[in-house]
Amino acid sequence: MSRVANSPVTVPAGVEIKLDGKNMLVKGKLGELAFTLNDAVDLELQDNLIRVKWDADCKGAKAHAGTTRASISNMVVGVSDGFVKKMLLVGVGYRAQVKENLLTLALGYSNPVEYPIPDGITIEAPTQTELLVKGRDKQRVGQVASEIRALRPPEPYKGKGVRIADEYVARKEAKKK
Repeated sequence: MSRVANSPVTVPAGVEIKLDGKNMLVKGKLGELAFTLNDAVDLELQDNLIRVKWDADCKGAKAHAGTTRASISNMVVGVSDGFVKKMLLVGVGYRAQVKENLLTLALGYSNPVEYPIPDGITIEAPTQTELLVKGRDKQRVGQVASEIRALRPPEPYKGKGVRIADEYVARKEAKKK
């Protein structure tokens, strides 16, 4: 059984938390994020700690408490430090270019692929074959990285495609004569 819900969330300096009933607002130097608590879960705010409390009689309340604790922790980290996903373009001629709020990718298709960058997300291209997807919301950063990866997923024979930097691509052996 997971014990995620039992550990408190430490709030760093510069992060402000407002709780209004079941609605929670977290503000920091990178912006603000909102969250709505489940009915079976309550929060206990101390100096710089947040503890999650749950109704022991309610079935599934501990699971909701663990999810709530993880979401709150991600929000606190997001508004103070932010999240980054590094992506790699592997293949001959695969290139990336960012102009304002448009990501242009050359992925071996006959035409370049254009991806509009959503609000709250920034994409940087330090080199032509690397992308950095940054944002304060961990879920949105992962979703955008997944959508970019889906434009040309890595193939198993040569490993060409768009991948997340620490992703393992299972390689297959070529057909033998």
